[in-house]
Amino acid sequence: MLITYADFPYLSAMLLSCVAGLLLILFIPADRKLLIKQVSAVFSGITLAISVYLFFAYDKNLGGIQFAEKISWIPSLGISYYNGADGFSLPMLLLTGIVFFTAVITMWELENRVKEFFALIYLLVAGVFGMFMALDLFFIFVWFDVSLFPMYLLIAVWGSTRKEYAAMKLTLYLLAGSALILPGIVYLVTKSGLNTFDLIALMEPGTFTPFQQKFAFLLFLTGFGILAGMWPFHTWSPVGHVAAPTAVSMIHAGVLMKIGAFGVLRVGMFLCPEGWQYWSHLMAVLATIGIVYGAFAGLSQTDIKYCIGYSSVSHMGIVCLGLATVTIDGLNGAVFQMFAHGIMTALFFSSVGYIYDRTHTKVIAELGGLGRIMPVAASYFIIAALTGIGVPCLASFWAELLVFISAFKVYPVYGTFAVCGLVISALFMLRVVQKTCFGPENKKFVHLQDVSFKLGIPRMILVSVIVIFGLFPFLMFDMIRTASIPFINGLP
Repeated sequence: MLITYADFPYLSAMLLSCVAGLLLILFIPADRKLLIKQVSAVFSGITLAISVYLFFAYDKNLGGIQFAEKISWIPSLGISYYNGADGFSLPMLLLTGIVFFTAVITMWELENRVKEFFALIYLLVAGVFGMFMALDLFFIFVWFDVSLFPMYLLIAVWGSTRKEYAAMKLTLYLLAGSALILPGIVYLVTKSGLNTFDLIALMEPGTFTPFQQKFAFLLFLTGFGILAGMWPFHTWSPVGHVAAPTAVSMIHAGVLMKIGAFGVLRVGMFLCPEGWQYWSHLMAVLATIGIVYGAFAGLSQTDIKYCIGYSSVSHMGIVCLGLATVTIDGLNGAVFQMFAHGIMTALFFSSVGYIYDRTHTKVIAELGGLGRIMPVAASYFIIAALTGIGVPCLASFWAELLVFISAFKVYPVYGTFAVCGLVISALFMLRVVQKTCFGPENKKFVHLQDVSFKLGIPRMILVSVIVIFGLFPFLMFDMIRTASIPFINGLP
């Protein structure tokens, strides 16, 4: 794998933007709420600008790891501050930049403990960025944990609907996943005999025996799979979505769950390719059950956020199914699905958050006629639902198409069940849209104001991204292929 070292540390600049934003927020008096929001918007905008630049500056002809930065930190243990980006991580960095900026703007009306809220959001996102760019196993684990801890406070303090229960359940599940990942990393590092946490060095063929790979991959699949919402470890996810405030739901479902799937890819599949192939059938079974289960569970919900939460379980099952096919198309579809689902759920929760803030209810039966009361807000919600269904010319269509084509070739039975699950998922999405946006309106809500242009900016950005990558999917596929083709062709 080719590695080039960047003249300017763009990746560190993204991390430092988060750290600088966090420190500035901590120094601003708590009563200067508008200034805190402005600082949050500026620094999240800087990270978004850098992520867009890196996505388009990446040399697709050269491929491999680019924008690399490496500084030896603890030589005796083989630990280095080592960052880099490739065709797998750049879509995730772009996703994080978009969701981070739009989440900050979405919370412009927040008045309760503004300083603490945005400081925790910055800490969380710093961990997410670090996880996606780290190429040293020690730092991957550290950034993974940094991204998890703020979630407890963000949900327990600013959440709703059994928020303490949801925050505790989410934290315990994710800590359990973390407790499986660390032994897997230590096991591989000690067995390698190389005295290094360098992911690229440990990837060399022959470093680990087939047995070591099978054992370690199972630890990584379970540990990272919990955060990815993989069935049967998904139960923390819908509860967390419902309880979290709007911006946290956007980051939680839009970005945080992708860390889990990315961890399976970057750590599990990269270091244990034979383990991945050995357990791929199990992955396909769990993914298919997750797709079908999420669809049926969503169909029976009466709370709109629970519906979206279970749809996330179903859509993340599509990601896992793509990874389980061990094919180039399946891998391309899985990574594209991570990006498309992240943008789609961010739009979903952003739209639902606006509706809930005005109506103070998430019960579907009480939200009839929103299309006439708040046509703009309802339009954003409908676009998110259509993206979730997989309508052509929207980003998720191409991702799901590739995953299902690959699944039919490799696992025709599971592919059939997965498509049936997608159809059921489409039914409950349309049911939610019909009951909330159409039909007789609730007289209590007829006086409510629609989304203003200013508050609509984050939603417009998310819709634009969905349409751009839906109309021009090659922008994403060309990027992912630079990593997926050499990776699959290099498998033993």
